[in-house]
Amino acid sequence: MALAVLNEGKDLPEEYVALMKTAWGPVRVCIAAQEQFGTSVLDALYTALGTRIHRQGRKDFDQIISESLAEAGLPSELESAAGSTEFDGQLRESHARGINLVGSDVGTPVISLPGPDGNPISFFGPVITPIPVGEQAGTLWDGAVLVASVPGFYELKRTRTEGPSFD
Repeated sequence: MALAVLNEGKDLPEEYVALMKTAWGPVRVCIAAQEQFGTSVLDALYTALGTRIHRQGRKDFDQIISESLAEAGLPSELESAAGSTEFDGQLRESHARGINLVGSDVGTPVISLPGPDGNPISFFGPVITPIPVGEQAGTLWDGAVLVASVPGFYELKRTRTEGPSFD
């Protein structure tokens, strides 16, 4: 799912619209890396990008992309994908696959789990802060699998009372 695609054409604050325009760059680079080197490179690249953007709060996307490619052991030539529309079709197709799993009244993230009949069932979420680790993460996962096993289960939600924490 891509928030930049999800929010296209919506009446949003100008600052957010500008942020969404810059968000295309890292995603395009991820798609280009996947196309050239396979899905296995995405974990390291996505983590490197996410650490700089979300944990460190950086906004210098060109530098973030450059550093992240180097950290993931990928060639710097992939940087050019950030400003290219070459991979936008794949991005829109991927977004459509994700949104088609859950419907239109959702955001990101989206997860798919085994449903009560064994077929995948998908949900928006979980939205968690701070990120659970160890046994707590396993308990959360088990709970998500449990609710997915109940026919007709759709949603749990409450108002967020704090911003994201990546610690």
